[in-house]
Amino acid sequence: MPLTDSPEFIAQTKHAFRKQGDLAAAFASLTEFLEAEVAEIAAEQAAGQSPIPELSYTELAQGTVSDAQRAQVQKRGCVIIRGVFDAAETEAWNEQLVDYIEQNHYYERAQEKAGIDQYFSQLKADRPQVFGLYWSKPQMWARQAESMAQTKRWLNGLWQVEGPQGPVFDPNRECTYADRIRRREPGDNTLGLSPHVDSGSIERWLDPGFQQVYASLFSGDWQAYDPFNAAHRLDTEEVPSPAVCHMFRTFQGWTALTPQGPGDGTLQLVPSLMAIPWMLLRALQTDIPEGDLCGAQAGRALRVSEEYHALVLKGLVPIPRVFPGDTVWWHPDVVHAVEDEHQGSGYSNVMYIGASPHCPKNVAFQEQQKPAFLEGKSCPDFAPEDYEVAFTGRATLDDLSDLGRQQMGFVPW
Repeated sequence: MPLTDSPEFIAQTKHAFRKQGDLAAAFASLTEFLEAEVAEIAAEQAAGQSPIPELSYTELAQGTVSDAQRAQVQKRGCVIIRGVFDAAETEAWNEQLVDYIEQNHYYERAQEKAGIDQYFSQLKADRPQVFGLYWSKPQMWARQAESMAQTKRWLNGLWQVEGPQGPVFDPNRECTYADRIRRREPGDNTLGLSPHVDSGSIERWLDPGFQQVYASLFSGDWQAYDPFNAAHRLDTEEVPSPAVCHMFRTFQGWTALTPQGPGDGTLQLVPSLMAIPWMLLRALQTDIPEGDLCGAQAGRALRVSEEYHALVLKGLVPIPRVFPGDTVWWHPDVVHAVEDEHQGSGYSNVMYIGASPHCPKNVAFQEQQKPAFLEGKSCPDFAPEDYEVAFTGRATLDDLSDLGRQQMGFVPW
């Protein structure tokens, strides 16, 4: 049955939740906790310390990440892992991407297909900032690199994978998810994204799978909620839309192709995994109309607004400066945004590469994605612009390593 966002159904769901526990008391208690956490984030920022944890790839590779460092990543729900790729190699990838775009006349083709992709509908068609490219060789090389695989294994390992029916996913195996690239030019003011959370809005309250994920919250016991418990995460079902990723990701992420930092039109995060629990309970308080969920809309990202979520917005901070080969990762429940304007002097370029472990949901999507790769079509999650069908120099099966073929589902593990 399709999920309904009718006011009547929302009101019925709220009533059912309130019968399970004292949600007003839970919200008051969680508010105190989040206020203290936001104050801590602000104090670190004011002292010139990034509230976003940082690790080096060397620490991961050598197994020297401390328990305290691991706990801080789990607390903040995000991390910068530096040096996953060699800087010179990454800079060369960036130049190869420029050649790939220009030699295949991407800009002219984008004008011809203007309007197909409505997700970033305000972008200028003649000078796009997000490129509908999925199968360039640099993207494939980065996805299948052993250093990337080891990074994802460590990130996946932060999760408790045991569910009621056994392991939810295999943290040591990965399914490639083909995402796009961003090349944001200085002065651009079209790519800003207000604070939000992807992969589910009204579903987080109304979908039976999400209700299992957040069961302790909806019964009033927020202290029992574990954002890294994978149980029921594959049982969730989102309203179909261009904003929904059909793979399960333990972390969203991107790889820096150029230096970038605060003011360069790049990422902002709320480094707290208690923001979403607070927002979920916020919508269940009696000052919110019974048929409303703080303005959440079906098929859209879950927006964080000043009207309802001012406390969360106080925790929004920019990522620190990153360099070619550094990677940025955030839990799928972490609030994030993109700065409204690129005020820097150089391009802010990234490849979007998240962590999508081997599991039934991701394997099923692989079967849709494989023919897109072979034919050069857009990833099935995105608008069918299909630029690369006629592109020269795109990746083929011959460009995949043994690991890359496994991650793409062409050969078994």
